[in-house]
Amino acid sequence: MERTLLLIKPDGVKRGLVGDVLTRIERKGYSIVDLKMVTATEELLGEHYIEHREKAFFPELVEYMTAGPIVAAILEGARVVEAVRSLSGSTEPTVAAPGTIRGDLGRDWGTGQIENIVHSSDSPESAEREIALWF
Repeated sequence: MERTLLLIKPDGVKRGLVGDVLTRIERKGYSIVDLKMVTATEELLGEHYIEHREKAFFPELVEYMTAGPIVAAILEGARVVEAVRSLSGSTEPTVAAPGTIRGDLGRDWGTGQIENIVHSSDSPESAEREIALWF
């Protein structure tokens, strides 16, 4: 079975959306095989977002991701990486399709930072690397 990482970001936790997000995953038929609440460090985020470390927006990303607790989950099932990406919707919540996590639950709060509720691994290889970082 394929595995992926799902992070419910601080905005999703703060708004009380953890149950809704996890229910959507379970209703789709995927298994939650591990789950924990964590406070991310700049070091962890630097490894997780390694491709963004040198970009101008990285400090704001770290500030957003350290603003509160994050719920990290390992999900499992056939084609789970692709499925969770589809369930999550576009990274831009304003244009994310209705029916997706970001389309139904996300919005632009006018902060200049994209607060889009969830992160999910973009490939099985990324999932393996990200799971090792968070778990």
